[in-house]
Amino acid sequence: MVAVVTFGTFDLMHVGHVRLLEKARSFGDSLIVYLSSDELNLKKKNRKPVYPWAERAEMLSALSCVDDVRVEESLEDKVLYVRKSKAAIIVMGDDWSGRFDKDAKEAGVDIVYVARTPEISTTQTVEKIQAL
Repeated sequence: MVAVVTFGTFDLMHVGHVRLLEKARSFGDSLIVYLSSDELNLKKKNRKPVYPWAERAEMLSALSCVDDVRVEESLEDKVLYVRKSKAAIIVMGDDWSGRFDKDAKEAGVDIVYVARTPEISTTQTVEKIQAL
């Protein structure tokens, strides 16, 4: 059984998120999503997520391509998370290209960067909402 992991905040879910998760799942038999805690999101993006962790986790869990959602509390513990999940592959959007190579190598897993959905992002979604 091949487990795949991905990491993210997945706030303001949009079609780009769904496509990334479906593609990630296609690389293995199960997909584990490490979902940034509210505190981690505040630390890394300097803002709270729109939806709290439990609600984001519930939305992700409702997707048929997602097998498990776990909390990510530290950016520095990616290798630990990958090892705990017994994953063989990390999949991330290509906007993160190169940034997970070291973690993947240290964890002894493959890394795959998949193409983002053009012109769709949480930042753009927030900007659209603010413009309304």
